[in-house]
Amino acid sequence: MILPNFNDFPRMGRIIGIDWGARRTGVAVSDVSREFVFVRPAILSGRGAQSIARQIADLARVENAVGIVFGLPLHADGSPSDTTDAVRACAAELCTYVDLPIAFIDETLTSRAAQDDMGRVRVADIKRGLDSQSARVILENAIAVMRRLK
Repeated sequence: MILPNFNDFPRMGRIIGIDWGARRTGVAVSDVSREFVFVRPAILSGRGAQSIARQIADLARVENAVGIVFGLPLHADGSPSDTTDAVRACAAELCTYVDLPIAFIDETLTSRAAQDDMGRVRVADIKRGLDSQSARVILENAIAVMRRLK
């Protein structure tokens, strides 16, 4: 079920952060206490691959997740970007595979923050790791919001 905010999101348990991408979708997972966030390999999409939503659902089962947070790409003024609808469509499809709460959080500047955190690395390493590092930033931001709601 897609929630309008984090008010009804579970307060404990492992959650998954998603940085949706047309070719690569970044993934991060918290521990049960939400003290730590770990990156996972990006989900690759392409011909012959299961849908991104199906792969996220499979991951949610393996990780015993209690919720999922998607980074929502918005313009600086808060208006929808070109990919906002694609992210929302992926989340809606995911609802057909899992019965978990799904919420969105603005992902503005998360890729920049993730790249800064990665430091000086080769371009190939940035391309390979940036999506899941961005998902980590998305998930850390969401956890911070949830903590403020207590």
